[in-house]
Amino acid sequence: MYRCVDCGRHRPERLSTPYRCDCGGAFRFADPPRPQGPPDPRVLDRDAGLWSFGLLPVEPAVALGEGWTPLVTGEDRDVTYKLEGLSPTASFKDRGAAVTVSQASALGVDRLLEDSSGNAGAAVAAYAAAAGIDAEIFVPADAKAGKLRAIERTGVELRRVEGGRQDVTDACVATVESAEDAWYASHAWQPAFIEGTATVAYEIAAQRGWSVPDAVVTPLGHGTLFLGLSLGFQRLRAAGWTDRLPRLYGAQAAGIAPIVADRHGETAAAGANDLADGIQIRDPARRSEIDAALDATGGDVVAIDRETTAAEHRRLGQQGLHVEPTCAVAPAALDTLRDRGAVASDEEVVVPLTGHGLAT
Repeated sequence: MYRCVDCGRHRPERLSTPYRCDCGGAFRFADPPRPQGPPDPRVLDRDAGLWSFGLLPVEPAVALGEGWTPLVTGEDRDVTYKLEGLSPTASFKDRGAAVTVSQASALGVDRLLEDSSGNAGAAVAAYAAAAGIDAEIFVPADAKAGKLRAIERTGVELRRVEGGRQDVTDACVATVESAEDAWYASHAWQPAFIEGTATVAYEIAAQRGWSVPDAVVTPLGHGTLFLGLSLGFQRLRAAGWTDRLPRLYGAQAAGIAPIVADRHGETAAAGANDLADGIQIRDPARRSEIDAALDATGGDVVAIDRETTAAEHRRLGQQGLHVEPTCAVAPAALDTLRDRGAVASDEEVVVPLTGHGLAT
């Protein structure tokens, strides 16, 4: 059963259920599995991947070895990186795609659609292909060539759309709403996707001996990773597996930083950052949930410009961390937060590096 996060209305998990509530709100699972008993790292079967914790609301129909990405120490700053770029299609989106496509399989979906600037599309395409489900991926016509090739290699249908990122979403939604056999596998709207990204929080806690860091900093567009972290850490604390929440910080692209603008004014959000193409989102689908997570954890958002992103991208590369440019906004934001005194120099911080440089 799904529950709308805005109005609280429940809807059944069916192929015919709309991707969002009649009120415009997003769905979450109404009664997902909860942690039972104390955590015991000895019983975690890492070969089970995302399903190691027994906390996902759908059985695995498809898996490609996603999950359990390593934590490594940053050599030039006091930080721990989680290397999500080592996922099967080179980004954290594999977590959401594995659970979303497993949900699609459980519902009997024959054809699914997704819109993406690249990583989510590549992930959904790969998992749909592995599950034997037909897929169409809508992308910006000027999306990075490497990401388009990755999608095309899966054999799914690639639909290039002229215009901005919102035009891509509009074209995909219009097709979903006009076709009887199309299921919207949206990384922004499908509740299964957020359940998948919540496994990042479970892993961080388990890899740290069931403790949580003081803060986690991540890129923030639609907020699929940010919200997964919030969900996961809240679930662990509620079960008593951990004793507190980390502060969650989001890094947005200057010039397209709606949450920064609302919280700190247009000047704080101004500028430009076309390098961070993965977070060019003007109207996040789950905006109310992002605001709630910021408030609940005492976190914040900052905007990072192109020059700062480029410099941080080079800096990561010089440490042997080959990531896509969008990843670089998060460690750059950490520097800003430390300069402002929001994050103390002696606090423990985890920064997920969300995508590999080979994905560009």
